[in-house]
Amino acid sequence: MIEKLLQQDRDLARAKINSETAKIPWKELQRYFAGGHTLLIATNLDLVDVACAFHHDEVRIVGTWTDKHQVCAVTADQAKNWFDNDDSLWAVVVKPWVLLQIIEH
Repeated sequence: MIEKLLQQDRDLARAKINSETAKIPWKELQRYFAGGHTLLIATNLDLVDVACAFHHDEVRIVGTWTDKHQVCAVTADQAKNWFDNDDSLWAVVVKPWVLLQIIEH
């Protein structure tokens, strides 16, 4: 019974995170970059899966992604490039982080 309730909580959290994911212009995200709160998620990962791992504090899996450079801080060069190109990115907030992913065309 407890396991079922825990799974329901995880499913609800995932649905909430999924509904909060949006395509946002970089220019609206710069203030979070300036505060050191932006992380870039590799395009081979599912943004919602990563956000759920952060939300549930799954240190091991997040650490694996970090070690493989699949989750990393946004660099100044990336930020400048996105600004210059007026790019938009997929984004979702998992406090204190704003998780970002490049939109593949």
